[in-house]
Amino acid sequence: MTPGLWELVLEGAWVTVQLLVCSALLATAVAFVAGVARTHRLWIVRFLAGLYTEVFRGTSALVMIFWVFFVLPPAFGWQLVPLWAGTLALGLTYGAYGAEIVRGGLLAVDPAQQEGGIALGFTPWQRLRLILLPQAVPEMIPPFCNLLIELLKGTALVSIMGMGDLAFSGNLVRLALQESAEIYTYVLLVYFVIAFLLTRVMRGLEKKLKAGVGKGPVGKTARPEPAGSGAGAR
Repeated sequence: MTPGLWELVLEGAWVTVQLLVCSALLATAVAFVAGVARTHRLWIVRFLAGLYTEVFRGTSALVMIFWVFFVLPPAFGWQLVPLWAGTLALGLTYGAYGAEIVRGGLLAVDPAQQEGGIALGFTPWQRLRLILLPQAVPEMIPPFCNLLIELLKGTALVSIMGMGDLAFSGNLVRLALQESAEIYTYVLLVYFVIAFLLTRVMRGLEKKLKAGVGKGPVGKTARPEPAGSGAGAR
């Protein structure tokens, strides 16, 4: 490919990275809010969080992008730029999947930990922040990593809005050169490199978060006294 076409592909990759970061941040925030709400003591909070989760898990991300970008603007009289429309649609959709990961992680914590917090007089927020999340979050990282990779692949859906992401840019180059195999091989490699880097980062984060879980206080270990060394030994 000529340098100009390579530049077009790299610009598309940069747009994909921006969309991935923005939608991942939104999805993470939504996942934790909805996931924690799924375990709330009030039934109405659990119901509303469950309703959101079921609606967005049960609908297509592609159709959601159509709604956010093409259907809602005429109804409300405003228009989102493609980047924010894609961020909103993907963030809300994948946040629903993340909410189930959060809910499962919280429920997997030993109930005795929760009971211990109640015995110590902790408020629900203190139990969540000091007891549940520190133990649950490290276990959430592997499924969140898989969800992040799925989100990366889902960013290709925004090409229907004419957004110049990696998939859209690759298709433009293909039309210009009439070389489908070569161009799409390059596009696949770029997606793979991004996914591989994300996996490395998430694994490093998992190891860091698990480093201090389950460890007791660091200090000198008491050594048992030899037999016959007590005060009454002769």
